[in-house]
Amino acid sequence: MKAFIESGKACMGIEFGSTRIKAILIDDKFQVIAQGAHDWENKLTDGIWSYSMDDIESGVRDAYAKCAADVEAKYGVKLTKLAALGISGMMHGYLPFDEEGKLLVPFRTWRNVITGQAAAELSELFKFNVPQRWSIAHYCQAILNKEPHVPSVRWLTTLAGFVHYSLCGENVMGVGEASGMFPIDPATGDYNARMLAAFDAKVGGSLKDKLPRVLKAGEKAGVLTERGAKWLDPTGVLQPGAVMAPPEGDAGTGMVATNAVAPRTGNVSAGTSIFAMIVLEQAMKGYYPEIDVVTTPCGDEVAMVHCNNCTNEINAWAELFKGVFTKKEGGPNIYGTLFTESLKGDKDCGGVVVVPFLSGEPVTGVEDAMLRVVRKPDSKFTLANFMRAQIYSAFVSLKLGMDILSRENVKIDSLMGHGGIFKDKGIAQQYLADALGTSVTCMSTATEGGPWGMAVLAAYALDNKGMNLGDYLNKCVFAGAQSETLAPTPDGIAGFDRYAANFKEAIHA
Repeated sequence: MKAFIESGKACMGIEFGSTRIKAILIDDKFQVIAQGAHDWENKLTDGIWSYSMDDIESGVRDAYAKCAADVEAKYGVKLTKLAALGISGMMHGYLPFDEEGKLLVPFRTWRNVITGQAAAELSELFKFNVPQRWSIAHYCQAILNKEPHVPSVRWLTTLAGFVHYSLCGENVMGVGEASGMFPIDPATGDYNARMLAAFDAKVGGSLKDKLPRVLKAGEKAGVLTERGAKWLDPTGVLQPGAVMAPPEGDAGTGMVATNAVAPRTGNVSAGTSIFAMIVLEQAMKGYYPEIDVVTTPCGDEVAMVHCNNCTNEINAWAELFKGVFTKKEGGPNIYGTLFTESLKGDKDCGGVVVVPFLSGEPVTGVEDAMLRVVRKPDSKFTLANFMRAQIYSAFVSLKLGMDILSRENVKIDSLMGHGGIFKDKGIAQQYLADALGTSVTCMSTATEGGPWGMAVLAAYALDNKGMNLGDYLNKCVFAGAQSETLAPTPDGIAGFDRYAANFKEAIHA
């Protein structure tokens, strides 16, 4: 491995999650050989959820530095060169720049629910659902609000797009990430020309000139420049020259990490937010405010159910319980303890309901934060039921959106789960299967998630071996991969349905 790393053959994926920036290095067998992470948090300032540019830069440098330190500790060699590098991040949001490359307003993340008027007007204009978190909704809302920075906007991008630009100077975007900026036409693999024309007629100017150029997975998106290498690694050890993959969103990297890029496949990515991505066999008949239509990293249409809130309340309560429950050996293992305890709970959580909305949740019609623990006089308020309700609450909003796809007769042959919530084997995975009424598979890479998926996309950009992405994943990446599938149970489905009914009552009380 030392010679492999020294020769500069390793590929890296870096992903900006909501609470962690993670860098993963893989070998030519797609195995993780080193990693590093930096924890961070968004801040609510003047009613806007944001991360500062300083936090973005210092965070990615720290994650990279820790990965490089992991390499040196394990293999006794410095990380001086990469074969390929890819950046991914939380999708959507608003990063507008002027002609000189100055950020005009603080980064507005996907979490902000402040673009309702623009999203509604654009959805009606396009006859296509435009969610509040999409870049075009933020830009349009700024226009509607007559914000003073609007006349100076020269180009727009996302978090992944900004970091990619900082590394290689190319204002480009992977098609999956681009589909969270503006609707994509699957026939062309580019921004929808009809909708661009409608937007230009509405507000004037040429929107496409402000948007990144769209690329598909496997295309080269530039090379790491000398300036970019020093931006990422100020120590000067990292050399330029790595092939850059098109920057992608965490939805796209999740599809790759779960081998869910073919029609009738899907995945559920669970973290601070949660979303399901179902690759469509054919276009949906209607459009719904609860369903986004985006694309895979290779441009196929995907029905996406995105929910703003997932594990934040689980994390908060785990922190509260830390120190009370401890693992007998090796220190605290609070999540494993609490998740295992939840198995003792009733299938419907005994009437206990947790509402985990740290921010608004459009899928449920809740516009503002709502944090509640709700029970009735006859509820069975035990720790087991409380923790089961915590985990159910991470999935219940997703279920409400997925019910729409069922009514649209969208076919799903397989559904993959990934994210840290699935780390404790078979617990959250079974609850999700019961929630959605379909089998859920978790692979051995399930907890690696997006950063690993981005590293795979980096390797694919370096050498796609003449294969489309689906074949590449099946034949090169996941051949022989270990996985476990859990089917829903009748009593589990019935219990979750009762919980969902109680949940809807609780949020509208």
